[in-house]
Amino acid sequence: MTAVRVAVIGLGTVGQGVVRLLKNNAAEIARRVGRPLVVTQVSSRDPHKARDCDLSGITVVGDALQIAREADVDVVVELIGGISPARELIEAALARGKPVVTANKALLAEHGNRLFAQARKAGVSIGFEAAVAGGIPVIKAIREGLAGNRIERLAGIINGTCNYIVTQMQEKGQSFADALRDAQKLGYAEADPTFDIEGLDAAHKLTILASIAFGMPLDAKSVAVEGITKVTPQDIQIAQVFGYRIKLLGIAKRSGQGADAGVELRVHPTLIPETTLLAKVDGVLNSVLIRGNAVGEVGLYGRGAGGDATASAVVADLIDVARGLGADPRHAVPPLAFQPDAVQALPVLPMAAVASAFYLRLKVADEAGVLSKLTTILAAHDISVEAILQREPQGHEDAHVALITSVIEQGRFDHALAEILRLPFVREGAAMLRVEKFD
Repeated sequence: MTAVRVAVIGLGTVGQGVVRLLKNNAAEIARRVGRPLVVTQVSSRDPHKARDCDLSGITVVGDALQIAREADVDVVVELIGGISPARELIEAALARGKPVVTANKALLAEHGNRLFAQARKAGVSIGFEAAVAGGIPVIKAIREGLAGNRIERLAGIINGTCNYIVTQMQEKGQSFADALRDAQKLGYAEADPTFDIEGLDAAHKLTILASIAFGMPLDAKSVAVEGITKVTPQDIQIAQVFGYRIKLLGIAKRSGQGADAGVELRVHPTLIPETTLLAKVDGVLNSVLIRGNAVGEVGLYGRGAGGDATASAVVADLIDVARGLGADPRHAVPPLAFQPDAVQALPVLPMAAVASAFYLRLKVADEAGVLSKLTTILAAHDISVEAILQREPQGHEDAHVALITSVIEQGRFDHALAEILRLPFVREGAAMLRVEKFD
């Protein structure tokens, strides 16, 4: 049997995992494909560096572009990440009619429409299961397993770094800064963690999930993003008293009817009931909940990052590509789940129009009538209070008031909050977070 020849661009943690997995599970993979999958070339900036994988029989080169432009292979795997030169490498491979497998969520979220169009013109595919939630097969689940459903909503913990940090703050009472330092020491967070803790990584992943769920073009700029840097141990403790956990969620949701119909695309810290599946997902693990109109709620849970977990998703795509080599590309599963001419832009609701419950924590002077004045303002904006907690001051400190509102549009809540913050007894340092119950 003629082997499917694979080139791997990037020999980092995931690239080494792919090489190991293809060798360790070679017989099982060959049974699934009908012929062997063999890595014949890899690129590395340091070809002589020792690696945690067996490179015997594999040509190691230092020039990634050489592989993309010239390698005599059947499939090219891009695992270097980032926008450039990854985009140029993938474009070069596609121009030669080579299918590509990638784990590059940032590149797809920002330039995926163009790359998928180029692949379609060349009659080849781009596999990208590993771009979202590591080893969890969420893309295949939405694109293929739930293809008969109209997807109404998906929500997920899709960044392991942030989930580790808020878990440490929850379980050990650590400050954000201390939890971040621990994450960096353990290799869960980069030296510059901005991309993770500000929610940008999760926003790229949500962009991809929303596109395959709703059949809309990729548009990373349409996602409203807020990171976890303002979440405090105090908020986590108060949320627990109310029966909630705080998680950074990515949420894509259909909203409205008729002419007002659109979608919500948002990433932000969220209070969720402690009894829900997502609330129990701790550490660096990921989870995604998907609601289809026929199947109801489906939950996926597992390792959202790491060399072997992500390599598992890369190899799954390689198997799909290998099975389809030589087949008519018009009959392949479309990359964004819907036929290319049926992918259409949908209105994205501004955050002011997005409805949810809200958590509000205020530092206030210790004086009479505080609660009465707060609830009066909220009532004037037709906002009811579902739960309230007042903590008396210690010594000469200010008091704290925390509450959870009914479900309302953010615009209305923002107007009420602006009035509240102008009250003379309210101190600086108010905290506001959304609350989602997933009923």
